[in-house]
Amino acid sequence: MRRSLLAILLLISVLCGSATSCDKSGDKVHHTDSDNITNDKMADNKINIKVGSEVFVATLSDNNTAKIFKEMLPLTINMTELNGNEKYTELPKNLPTNSSNPGTIKNGDLMLYGSITLVLFYKTFSTSYNYTKLGTVNDAKSLASALGADNVTVTFELAK
Repeated sequence: MRRSLLAILLLISVLCGSATSCDKSGDKVHHTDSDNITNDKMADNKINIKVGSEVFVATLSDNNTAKIFKEMLPLTINMTELNGNEKYTELPKNLPTNSSNPGTIKNGDLMLYGSITLVLFYKTFSTSYNYTKLGTVNDAKSLASALGADNVTVTFELAK
């Protein structure tokens, strides 16, 4: 009985001791490789949206749809005006979706309608439609004036 108890205590001690990561000084390590990967991922989720001579930086969402969209870049496309609040186009291929109703569309939202229609919104309004979020323009104050009231050519590319 005593040997069993000692064996269990030894096992628990070994397991608990191996769960703590230490550096050479014996202090716990606070920064891990996964922290660096997370920071790199945040830097990697930026794209540029060029409209004429203006460039807007957008942050992509952390989802599979945005990841596959990013793999398609660079992409220069003609976008069609619709409803005085958005520009849209069909992408060269279908993307996976996880659509939901956002309730409110915000100026600068980059969305996927269905599985192939890319939509860049330049006004805030309520919606009853479902979209898959791709990202958001970081500073969309002048997005509406850059996009204008007509159809427009837009370039989506990786941020440098």
